[in-house]
Amino acid sequence: MKIQNDPLLVFTDWFAVANEKETIYPNAMTLATISKYGYPESRIVLLKTFNENGFVFFTNYDGQKAQELEEMPRASICFHWKTLEKQVRIMGNVEKVSHSESDAYFATRSRMSQIVAWASKQSQPMESEYELKLRVAKYALKFHLGTVPRPDNWGGYRLKPFKFEFWEERPSRLHRRVLYEFSNNSWNHKFIFP
Repeated sequence: MKIQNDPLLVFTDWFAVANEKETIYPNAMTLATISKYGYPESRIVLLKTFNENGFVFFTNYDGQKAQELEEMPRASICFHWKTLEKQVRIMGNVEKVSHSESDAYFATRSRMSQIVAWASKQSQPMESEYELKLRVAKYALKFHLGTVPRPDNWGGYRLKPFKFEFWEERPSRLHRRVLYEFSNNSWNHKFIFP
């Protein structure tokens, strides 16, 4: 790992290699939020974009993770790329992206994904799996051949990082860990024990 002053440069390099080497979902990341009971909740989501402003993913605003982010807008994400033998943990504050950014991404989704965004009452109980199929059929009929607009309860979040940890596997468990923390308007890094 080449040590850089900006952890985003390191992440960008690693992510580019992951996109070449990982065959399935190199953009998959574990998102950990804090439940109303104070327990961590984690699940896999897909990173859709990142830049100096943060890391963006999209979801249903009525779902459990969104409710947790509304109550406690802090989270961590973790990328683990097995073929690279690397892991990145990122911690930060979370905010919703703009309506226009959510609209732009929603327009790139497949038509069926757009319809399912309308049909799914994410995290709510279902009578049976058939209920979801009925709701999909209902919204497919509603939008027929026209454009499917973005539902108001669907959009993106941006995690704005203040901490990165890069981990590289090495023989005999002599792994390399580099921690970056943002303070006094700059990133500071240090090596930490594996």
